[in-house]
Order: sequence, then structure tokens, then C-alpha cells
Amino acid sequence: MECSFRWGFVQNVRNFPGRQELVVTIDSQAARAMNYPELTGVCQAGDKVLVNTTAEDLQLGTGGWHYVLAIYGRERSLAKVGHIMKLRYTPLQGRVLAVEEHDSPHHAIMRHAESLNGLPVLVGSLHSMLAPLAWTIQTTKRLRLVYLMSDGASLPLGFSKVVTILRTRGLIYKTITFGHAFGGDLEAVNIYSALLAARHVAKADVAVVLMGPGVVGTDTTWGTTAIEQGVFLNAVRHLGGTPVAIPRLSEKDPRPRHQGMSHHTKTVLTRVVDGRVYVPMPAYFRERFPESEQLEGLDHDVIWEQTEESYKNLHKANLPLSTMGRGVDDDPLFFHGVLASAQFFKRIHGR
Repeated sequence: MECSFRWGFVQNVRNFPGRQELVVTIDSQAARAMNYPELTGVCQAGDKVLVNTTAEDLQLGTGGWHYVLAIYGRERSLAKVGHIMKLRYTPLQGRVLAVEEHDSPHHAIMRHAESLNGLPVLVGSLHSMLAPLAWTIQTTKRLRLVYLMSDGASLPLGFSKVVTILRTRGLIYKTITFGHAFGGDLEAVNIYSALLAARHVAKADVAVVLMGPGVVGTDTTWGTTAIEQGVFLNAVRHLGGTPVAIPRLSEKDPRPRHQGMSHHTKTVLTRVVDGRVYVPMPAYFRERFPESEQLEGLDHDVIWEQTEESYKNLHKANLPLSTMGRGVDDDPLFFHGVLASAQFFKRIHGR
């Protein structure tokens, strides 16, 4: 693996929960850089910093950011407590206090936790599903919605501006990061312990599992981090939860493989999930793709939802709502698909 590193000097700092947005000069040229204080420490104007410029050099979709690796003259670990390493065996490895470990105040609970006791768990494949899902679930009554972020894309929770907004507005109750993702209210080793922590420690009414911002795709069947959706749905089933698959739908994606129901969702539901799960679908799908054969072969409980009213209400959310650069009115089917899952949960929860 090859990386590009450069030294720069911090000119300006903007502070946000879990991250700092910087202006740095590199060879007299101004550039934007992201710093995660948990990982590297707090940056100040005038600091000399080592930044990773790889994604920008390759013009990848990082939003135009370099990333701070170190602040000259300082030392930092992910936390001062805990024995579980994240980013293991890399120069940036650091320790966290995982919810399961002996020093955790929740160790006794986690040691005996074995079942989700029917907890509804909504599992999707894109971070952009989180805001419309949380908004719709929380429109009538505030529930303990716990967001579990995987390491399928962004590793620091602080990178997500959406999570900060949802937390500020009370639409997310707690966050849990698992695998090598970090920065949640609770840290967990894997999806199983993260789910059990959501149920028994955070006392969730509903859990939502999605990767952070970003997704890896290769235009192949299996070469995508979206495959994790199936693994997570299996975990919910194994632990006695109520598994709900959020379908990835689109009517405007320029790539044929993602039109209608994305091939990623179809692969997950037909070749990864090892038992029946709920698959809420919007009636709007049948309007846009009346002759579609994409649902054939799905050995799951497909539930049709009328989502027009929820879709209209979504325009009142005052949230950053977009997917792959497309807003609510640019790709309605995507949002109808997310809303179908939210509505299904509300019905089974008696709301």
C-alpha cells in the first residue's frame, strides 16, 4: 500500500464534535485538512502537521480533504483508558475502552447478554439513509434510536456532519462504533457485541446499522463494502432480534446496476442472508418499475408501504438530505425506499 505524506502549517482551525477542519499551507499553497483530536490531539494555528494527501492526489471522493497524521512535537493515543486496540498494527493504532472489556462499567451486563429480545434492527448499506430514516421514525414521539456505525467506510464517527446534526436535534439517542470505527458513545469489538450493547446498555427502542460516509465499490458482484449488510442482518437473526433490510433503490442513478433495486441489495438478500428478514418496499417502486423482475427470488417477507405522505413530510425536515450528490427531488425512489423501512418499524412498534 502506497501513501503520500507532506508537511504543512496550520493557518486556521474550525472546531466541531469529533473533528477539526483546518486550512494548512503546503509549499505555500493553501489546502483543507481534517484532524481528529481523538487520534492525533488538538490542532492550533501555527502547528506543524504531517498530512496524508493520498486521496486528494488521486482525486478520490474525499470532499477535497487532506488528513492530519501527527502534530509535530506531540504524542497521542485514541484514549487514555482501555485495552482494545483500533487501527491495529498500524502507525496510528490506539486504545479504546470497549463496552465488553473487564474495565468497562458495562462488563457484567455484556458478559451475560445473549439475546436482543426482539429488538427491531434496521440495516442498510449507505450512510445517506440515516437522516431520512431517523427523521421519519422520530416525527411523532422521541424514541431511543441507537446508531451503530461499522468500519465499512469512514472510520471516525466525527467525520459525519449528519450524525452531529441528528444528535443535536435529539433524533439519535446514542452511537456505537464497532470493528475499527471509533468515536461512538460506546466502542464495541464487533457487530454482535455492538448489537447487544445497543439492547442491554443503551436500552435502545430501535437500532440502525449503517456504515459511515463513503462506500467502496468495484463494479463487481462481491467487491463492495455494501455486502456487510447481509452479515449484519444475519447477526440480528442469530441474536434473536427483528431484522429489517433497508433496500437501496434508485430511479436516477446513471449506472444501470443501481437502477430500481441495486444489485448490491439483491446480492445481499439472495446470496448472503441465511434466513428470512423483513424487506419493506415503497408502493412507489411499482409505479416507477411496473414490469420489474428484481423482486423475483427473494425468499423474504416483502412488505409494501405507502410512503407518499412521509415523502412530502421529508421536505420539512431541514436536514442535509442527499445520496450520491442527488437530493430528495433528484432521486425520489431512494428516499421512498428508506421511508418504507421507517414506516414499517413504526407500525410494528405500535406508532
